Amino acid sequence: MFQTGVLIVFYGLLAQIMAQFGGLPVPLDQALPLTVNPALPLTVNPALPLSPTGLAGSLTNALGNGLLSGGLLGILENLPLLDILKPGGGTSGGLLGGLLGKVTSVIPGLNIIDIKVTDPQLLELGLVQSPDGHRLYVTIPLGINLQVNTPLVGASLLRLAVKLNITAEILAVRDKQGRIHLVLGDCTHSPGSLHISLLDGLGPLPIQGLLDSLTGILNKVLPELVQGKVCPLVNEVLSGLDVTLAHDIANMLIHGLQFVIKV
Repeated sequence: MFQTGVLIVFYGLLAQIMAQFGGLPVPLDQALPLTVNPALPLTVNPALPLSPTGLAGSLTNALGNGLLSGGLLGILENLPLLDILKPGGGTSGGLLGGLLGKVTSVIPGLNIIDIKVTDPQLLELGLVQSPDGHRLYVTIPLGINLQVNTPLVGASLLRLAVKLNITAEILAVRDKQGRIHLVLGDCTHSPGSLHISLLDGLGPLPIQGLLDSLTGILNKVLPELVQGKVCPLVNEVLSGLDVTLAHDIANMLIHGLQFVIKV
């Protein structure tokens, strides 16, 4: 009789202990291995929404890829520089014609017949957010080489390296139906971002004087020319962004939420 009572008490305590530990999670190092049937396809969980900081990188990647696939390098390579530099070309032909006259006067008998754009480049895009969180500013750094040819020597007279930044403002607006979307605000060349340097030139000629005169022309003409060609493409790329990405960014901007990491 005594042994039977002891067994009843023992099993009663054992049942309580098992009930307490039965609801505890199994430690990670004791988890059962996952068996995979090779005959069945693996299933992947749907991608989670991008984190706020991931949005910035996704935007710059999308813009950069869109600019390249939209023909940015071809646009730069086919800039109509010579047409604008000719007397009467462009909206300020008289002024530019006079400047071109100064260039040709540096070397008597010199007539520049061609300015060719080579090696167009799109460098790494920059992204900053306004202090109020409602605007983005995308810096688009561009690089080209200019080859100035003349029949006087039958070869390239000058080769110049040119760097220029275009800055595009991105805003979020809400339409009459209450939907929010991204739009392009101001798009212009960054003041002071134009840099022109000499790659090589023909030594016997008075290169410095020619370089100074030609640089003065390019400073007046090139920024607005590039801006006029590149900004419409930026607007086109922005309009064609992935719908989900554009919506997520517009939602952050409309509420003034910071998602661009300051460095």
